[in-house]
Amino acid sequence: MARGVMLMSGGIDSPVALNFLLRQGHEMICVHMDNRPFTDDSPLEKVVDHIALLRERYHQSIPLYLVPHGATQITLMRTTDRHVGCVLCRRFMWRSAERIAEREHASFLATGEALGQVASQTLSNMRSATISVDLPIVRPLIGFDKQEIEGVAKSIGTYGISTRPGVCCQAVPDKPATRTNLIQILREEEKIDTEEIIDECVRKAIVL
Repeated sequence: MARGVMLMSGGIDSPVALNFLLRQGHEMICVHMDNRPFTDDSPLEKVVDHIALLRERYHQSIPLYLVPHGATQITLMRTTDRHVGCVLCRRFMWRSAERIAEREHASFLATGEALGQVASQTLSNMRSATISVDLPIVRPLIGFDKQEIEGVAKSIGTYGISTRPGVCCQAVPDKPATRTNLIQILREEEKIDTEEIIDECVRKAIVL
């Protein structure tokens, strides 16, 4: 089986996707992008509890990297077009995860994305985001609907954790673009020093 890096939020989807990959026997490392001050402590607390539950279920250590992402959000909000902020944000998440994958000798990245559920998960936006990395990306939930994902979450015990009260990301633009193209995204990224930002994020990452 392979070794992969999973992007983990505090929501319903990512622990379900992680569960499927662990069930298949893959060795997983998790990455949580710390969005404070645009959220509270609850997403991190949920991720920690999700991973603790799945560690016990699958008897696997599952390292968790905490990567600071709030400063990146501030730079994007001040410098780039707010309408494509979600796609730019995802590109930085993927690049950070890929750097950690290289460090951990992992061969793939993974996510809990399901097609079309939110603005960043339209087909064009997913392409604009994930073309920023070279490693293959696994999406175990890509064809699931929300009810199916919630059903699995309830069966494995993560649903109650995911639905605890908490502050959603406050950096999401009022009208996020649902259709983007790479030329548009690259034009926005020319306004910032992407490599410096990613280097700083990964350098400050800690393992919990």
